[in-house]
Amino acid sequence: MRKTYLENSDTDRAAHIWRYTPWKKAHPTGEVGDFPPSTSPNIGISLVNGSPVPEGITIEEATDSDLKRLGQSLDFDNGTAAPTFIASLAPSISILKIENKTIIESPLLIKIQTSGETCAIRLLIDIGSQVECEIVTLIEGDAKWTGILREGRYGQNSIVNDVVTQITGQRLIRCDALSLERDAQIKAGTVNASSSQAKIDIRHWLSEPGSSLKVNGSILSSKEDHLDSHIEITHSGKETRSRLEWHSACGEKSNTTGTGMLRIDAGAKGADAGQLFHNLLLSKKATANSIPELEVLESEVVGCGHGTANGPIDEEQLFYLSTRGFDEEQARSALIAAFLNAPLTDMGSQELHGYLIERIQNHLRSI
Repeated sequence: MRKTYLENSDTDRAAHIWRYTPWKKAHPTGEVGDFPPSTSPNIGISLVNGSPVPEGITIEEATDSDLKRLGQSLDFDNGTAAPTFIASLAPSISILKIENKTIIESPLLIKIQTSGETCAIRLLIDIGSQVECEIVTLIEGDAKWTGILREGRYGQNSIVNDVVTQITGQRLIRCDALSLERDAQIKAGTVNASSSQAKIDIRHWLSEPGSSLKVNGSILSSKEDHLDSHIEITHSGKETRSRLEWHSACGEKSNTTGTGMLRIDAGAKGADAGQLFHNLLLSKKATANSIPELEVLESEVVGCGHGTANGPIDEEQLFYLSTRGFDEEQARSALIAAFLNAPLTDMGSQELHGYLIERIQNHLRSI
């Protein structure tokens, strides 16, 4: 894997994924040929309501056969440097297994606790067929640089809400490479509350008929945070559907960038894809960039669309709340919370929503 990384470490600054945060800046040492020693984070598994984990759910060290079955090629086009670097750096590979027909009533919590100078993990996701569950992966800790690589598949006819919550306070690189099998219905969420520098590269493949994907992002930045998010969804199966909705609230001198690519391959008849980026600017010095893209190689599609919107807090909404007894700070906080809450409410159940709000409410107060 190191050889593959080194072949792709000379990244193209003209590519959208590296335009605003070059790989040299995202690399833990700034020397792209360097492989610093790294530690594995501690991983815990439970239900968010405190109940024991049901049978049929395990997290353990992955085998070579697991990697062969679930590992992706990690060919991320211009973005290949990041996932192959994390794969090279990770001291071990873990696997989350959920057996066929498992139904979980309460959200499953995967807690990843990072520490040290450099921390890296490669996590395989193996969701069986006809599974119904919600998964929250909580990334937290004090590691100065964290790399997370998630690879795997959602099984046939599975119904899964899969949310990653990033509360690291430090530098983070996260790459997802996940495929949907036939008729899988997946909601994939990202919540960022406190990373000072984050590069997120999410790739999903809808390669089998009838699969459906909704990707939601709720991104909070403040101080001088620099957060990049790149999402690619590839439709190659027939009658597939995807939606991408990404909300970023940017305060103080922070910067966020969101780039999305919806790709519909030739033969993906009946595909339906759309994406929308919303950026809320909370300071005159905050900046936000959005680059939605479409690549359509099939003529028989249901629809393809994209859009983006940037702007400050609406003065009319502030005035309306002031007439209802809110002072300026209360009104401003309420509008920011409502903006970030919109994608959160679509990530899953009321229990999951309440858990996510609780995790980020302290960070909401900071802006």
